Amino acid sequence: MIRKFAMVSVCLLACMAMVMTARVHAQQTSAPAAQTPAGTTPAAQTPSAPPQSGQESAEEETIPRRKARPPDYRKWSFDAGAGGSFDSGTTKTYVKQGGVLGTVGVARNASRYLGLRADFFFVNLPLRDSALEQASAPGAHNGVYALTLNPIINIPVTKKYSGYIVLGPAFYHRSGDLDSSTAVPGSGCDPFFIWWGVCRNNILPQNGHFLNSSQNEIGYDFGLGAARKWRGNKEFFAEYRFLHGKHSDISTDVRPITIGIRW
Repeated sequence: MIRKFAMVSVCLLACMAMVMTARVHAQQTSAPAAQTPAGTTPAAQTPSAPPQSGQESAEEETIPRRKARPPDYRKWSFDAGAGGSFDSGTTKTYVKQGGVLGTVGVARNASRYLGLRADFFFVNLPLRDSALEQASAPGAHNGVYALTLNPIINIPVTKKYSGYIVLGPAFYHRSGDLDSSTAVPGSGCDPFFIWWGVCRNNILPQNGHFLNSSQNEIGYDFGLGAARKWRGNKEFFAEYRFLHGKHSDISTDVRPITIGIRW
């Protein structure tokens, strides 16, 4: 009896072992475990690569950059013009009205409203017939050179029109030549020769050097102008100036009216 029981038990154990072995084999074949090579990281756990420098520059280029705003004025401007002059004071007594003139200038602008302007003028000062009679001369040549340095105040009115004001010191050099003269050296000076600037102690020079006049004067000038834009940065301008110079109670006073171009 015991022997039969042992035989049955052995058979049951053998059957159970076979069943367990078959089940394990079936699980291994139906769902094999995914193996990951040693030293590698699953894709889900792989960290993202940092962006390349080319990508960064592309992203920066897509961001709009602010462009520097250009100034609404010209830092440097130049002008040239011509016109006529009208005299005043003592100058008017001896000089005809309407002497021709020429001028050139340059300005350094700090803003659209303020700048510093330098101008050079030549103004012809033709003598009146009455002045030639006092000088006992048949003819003469006379003129003044002026150099001015002024602050300039620009006044924009519209997109096309503007105005400006100048005021400042000036240097004048007046010179002239009489064709000839019958005046006697050493004689007393008449008012013309005093203004002419050759008298010494109210007497004409004994050496006869009174046909030529040359004198420097310090003074000031004041001016008003208007401008209209023409092409691009070019402008037409019209200007009125008051020029005054003086030396040893001898003065030169002219009123130039100029028309020209600024650029």
